[in-house]
Amino acid sequence: MQYVPHTKEEIKDMLNAIGLHNVDELFADIPSEALLKRHLNIQGGWDEEHLRSYFRQAAIQLPDASRAVYFLGGGVYDHYVPSVVDRIISLPEFETAYTPYQAEVSQGTLQAMYEYQSLICDLTGMDVTNGSMYDGASAAAEAALMAMRINGKHRIAISSCVNPDILEVLKTYQIGQEFDIIMLPEKEGVTDFSQLEDTPDLSCVVIQSPNYFGFLENMAGASEVAHKQGALFISVVDPISLGILKSPKDYGADIVVGEGQSLGNHMNYGGPHFGFLATKRDFIRSIPGRIAGETVDADGNIGYVLTLQTREQHIRREKATSNITSNDWLMALGSAVYLSLLGGSLKDLGEAILTRSTYLSEQLTMIGYPVAQRQYFFKEFPIKVKDAEHVQRELAAANYFVGPVIDEHTLLVAVTEKRSKEQMDTLVKLMEELQ
Repeated sequence: MQYVPHTKEEIKDMLNAIGLHNVDELFADIPSEALLKRHLNIQGGWDEEHLRSYFRQAAIQLPDASRAVYFLGGGVYDHYVPSVVDRIISLPEFETAYTPYQAEVSQGTLQAMYEYQSLICDLTGMDVTNGSMYDGASAAAEAALMAMRINGKHRIAISSCVNPDILEVLKTYQIGQEFDIIMLPEKEGVTDFSQLEDTPDLSCVVIQSPNYFGFLENMAGASEVAHKQGALFISVVDPISLGILKSPKDYGADIVVGEGQSLGNHMNYGGPHFGFLATKRDFIRSIPGRIAGETVDADGNIGYVLTLQTREQHIRREKATSNITSNDWLMALGSAVYLSLLGGSLKDLGEAILTRSTYLSEQLTMIGYPVAQRQYFFKEFPIKVKDAEHVQRELAAANYFVGPVIDEHTLLVAVTEKRSKEQMDTLVKLMEELQ
């Protein structure tokens, strides 16, 4: 069917039906300063080839990772994605699949989801995980709500060193919810836990490690302080770092969340990504989202089903653990393929990233760009510069992208396994020329 716009008579009839005089009144709630106040500068219709040519030319202007060098961090990273990941998630049976409500026709999707859950549990050391969340920020916010359901308390302590996206999503969740947010201050690039002493009605403590600045937090110490206050400890992690860092289970995390982009997902201008959420078996009834489980049928054959799906549109929706009604399953499937391919090499990958980031930090320090704080880091670190935005612009002109900007004199630098010694040395040379 072709798209046929409404006629003037039809628009008039619809406006009369709802008691309005013109279309502009439909948007009366939008502040006037946010309105364009002019007609769109749109040319006449184009044929298909003209349209393709336009977008090809527009794409050439964008500095994508195949034609530029990325040292960008802050939550999205230029990691290697094996070709087989894209091949598998592009299969029609996966790419077009919706929620597998009918187990009898969804065994492939359900088994893949079950395998994904098993891999995330192995990675984090936790007992159970769900079938993925929207992204790392929403996973962290959902974990905080989950903690409040578990213990009935309504105060959340969260580090000032978490990714700003997490804090913004949590504040959004606060609208219409009755809970308080306590900000734990930053001290020399890491979290100051001293404020946690004797905090009444504390439901959970949220700490990210490596944190937004790339520094490693004292997660065992944070866990101990949280549990002394009778609160749950929520650990926000970079999954790649778990190849060489202590497992969240080992330092007493109750809920583990994170952004899964680094596990076999492209940057794609910031999305779509997925979040993971894992926890102890004791809390399985409070977990948001859905869980795929393995069972046997009447003939003893292995089968897979959605074991728990506590969604708000299901029966007894007043008992729902979340109003999130979907997940980012295709992206999560990509991570399952990636982790399956990686196998036991996660430790080697982590060590390679740590070696590269350490090398670059040392080289930058030697030419007058020291790491902002004397802290341990994993794959990204903040450096001190005279003018962060100026340095970022000059490097971008040479097709080297670094950031984000933390403040006027601080720039974040991220190093993944894709960054070669030659690229790092070139970055050092470019920055030396900016001195």
